[in-house]
Order: sequence, then structure tokens, then C-alpha cells
Amino acid sequence: MKAAIVLTALAAAQSASGTCTETLCYEDNLAPFFERLEASESGGAPVHILQIGDSHTAGDMITNGWREELRDRYGHGGRGVLAAGRPYGGYLTWGVTASQTSGWEVNSIFGRGYANYGPPLGLSGFSQTARAEGEMLGISADSPDQSFDRIIVCAISQPGAGTLTMRLGFETERWELDGPARQTACRTVDSDYPQLGASVTTLDDRIVTVTSFATMRQEGGVVLSNLGVSGSQLVHVGRSSDEVATAEFAAYAPDLLVIAFGTNEGFSQQLTAAGFESDLRAQVNRLRRLAGREIPILLIGAPDANTRNRALADNAGPPSPCPDPAGVNSGSRPWYTPTLLAELRDRQRRVARDMGLAFWDWNAAMGGRCSAHQWRNREPALMRGDHVHFNQTGGARIGQMLFADLERAAAAYSER
Repeated sequence: MKAAIVLTALAAAQSASGTCTETLCYEDNLAPFFERLEASESGGAPVHILQIGDSHTAGDMITNGWREELRDRYGHGGRGVLAAGRPYGGYLTWGVTASQTSGWEVNSIFGRGYANYGPPLGLSGFSQTARAEGEMLGISADSPDQSFDRIIVCAISQPGAGTLTMRLGFETERWELDGPARQTACRTVDSDYPQLGASVTTLDDRIVTVTSFATMRQEGGVVLSNLGVSGSQLVHVGRSSDEVATAEFAAYAPDLLVIAFGTNEGFSQQLTAAGFESDLRAQVNRLRRLAGREIPILLIGAPDANTRNRALADNAGPPSPCPDPAGVNSGSRPWYTPTLLAELRDRQRRVARDMGLAFWDWNAAMGGRCSAHQWRNREPALMRGDHVHFNQTGGARIGQMLFADLERAAAAYSER
């Protein structure tokens, strides 16, 4: 009831006050999430945050920085939802190590692995398909404090599908996926004690497609799932199956959905701000529909990013060179922020205001236009040399900033 009252009051206040200019805007739209965080300190199921995005999400530098802060404050709830196995080389999973045998074929919402008529895709952006006996997908905790006592696996049940074994420590369960029609099924295996490893293994040579794999704790803590696909844009989320995503939303029951796109769009030479806004509104409506409820959503605005290619940066008007007071670029080409990035960010903020989302201004938190250049030239550096991606230190800093803003908002909400 408290959340409903606050949200009603907020809608009127936003209409009167116009656009928020703070780093965290419209935070009272997260009221149900703040209430779950507060209630979690009394025990019960973990609070689950699920983030979808591009390489910033896939690389897990930022989300792991946020995850560590959440873990210190609220406790470890598990590693969360992951793509099954290791869907590409260099796949990074802080806290756990993913493994697989060689007989799996990958489909993805973007990149060389994308097959338009391939196996269906869900929230992770990847699916893995095997057609031989003894093919395995596994997860192992990197340390005892990363252990888990619950796994959830989502796979495709269809006529002629194969059988697999789910294993969590010493617990095993046989799962026959042969069914009368194609649909997504998700199954949970629990253990009485924390475990360090889990796997699924095919038992025959019939087709098996796994869309996602989660490790959780049954009680307490916070889970932060990072589901990103490098190079992807928001529009590619539309390549996922409604049916798969609906089943996964039901199985994983996130308390907060985080949407973090905009960097790849900001470098586009074809996209318009209006087109991006239209796609964003459509995907927010779609994800809410698939979740089956008014799930709280945090929209993360695109961060600053730079390029030395002036023509690439000139995608919504002529760009200005980044200031270089230290002279680190003396004798070389200057860096630019693509001009489309600012326009997309304004559209993200507008959509958040209009559709009842929270908005976090990642660009403002960094310091504004050309801050990527500044972050790269700090000592130690906080970004990689491409002025787009963050290193582990910089990612942790961003995660800490986001955590701090949300904690302040949660504290203010609880005091009302």
C-alpha cells in the first residue's frame, strides 16, 4: 500500500516538475524494490536484480562492482542467471567459472552466432544446443563464499527432444524434454547444503537446447544477474522469443529489471533519436507484458564514450574535440564524443519520466561529455584505451556510484 501511495503522488509531482536533472531520477518508481530490500533483512528468498544490456553488461566490470557492494550490505544470494556454459571465447563470470564440452552450438541475439531460424532465445541472449550423448554445461564456484544451494535451468521441451541430468553437488535429477509441443520449461534442483558445483549433461543423441542457467541461494541476500551481449543494441532484444522470456521471468522472478543500452546506438550512422525512443518504448512495454506484472525498471542512461574518428562522431551534428589540458594528445588526433549520445540520453530520460521508470544518468556520474577521455588518463586509468570500455577498477567505481545513489534513495524512501 505504501508503494502505491508514493507512486500516485510521484506521478502528479513529475507532471508538474518536468524533467529531472539529478543523477538518479524518478527513484520512487522503484518503491516496490526498496520494500523488498528492506524486507530481505528479515530473511526469506533473495532479492533478485536482473540487468540486460550490451558489452558493458556482458563484461561484468560494472555489475560486479555493484554486486560486491550489494553483497557486503545485504549478503550473498547467489551468482544469478547466466547464459548456459561458455557461449563465446573470453566469456567472463566473476565469482563462478563456466564450462562446457565441445559439442554445443550457440545461437545469440547478435553477432556471428545469430541464426534467424535457429533455436529460440530468451533473456540471456544466448542458447546452447547439443545433439550427442555426454555433452555437459557446468558452473563451479570460485571460492566457498560463492557457493549456492539452488540451480534453475531453462530448456526447450519439444517433440523428439532428448533427456538430460541436472546435478547439484550430490543431488541429481533426470529431465526428459520430449513433449507434445515446443515450449520452454524451467526446472529447479535444491540442496540441503551449499555446493560448489552444478552441471547439466545430455543422456542421449536427441536434440537438447538450454536457454539459461542460474545459481542461487534459497534464503537471504541479493542476486545481481548480468545478461549482456557484446555489440548488441536494444533493438536486438526483440530477437528473443516471447514464450521463452515469459517462462524465464516466471522462473527467475526478478524484483528489479535494469535496462542498460545506448553506447552502440550512440556510435550509429543510421539510427535517429526518434527511432531509438520508439524502440525503447516498445521494448519496455514488451518486457512488462512478458514479466506479467508491473515490475520496477531502472533505465541506465548511456555513458560517455569517445572516438578519434571525427566523421564517426558527427552523427547528430558537428562534434567538438575533447579538452586536453594535460597535453597527452599533443601531436595526435583529438578525441570526440559522438553527438548522438547526448540526444539518445535525453530520450532515455524522457521515456523514464513518461513510463514510470527510474533513470540513472551514467554520463553525469562520470563527469559529462568527454569524461571517458579523463577517466582513461587518470592514474591509475579507469578505462581501456578505446575510451569506451571500463577496466576492472573503473567498472568497480561505476558500480559503487550506482549502489550509493540507490542506497540513498532507499534510505529516504524508508524514512517516509
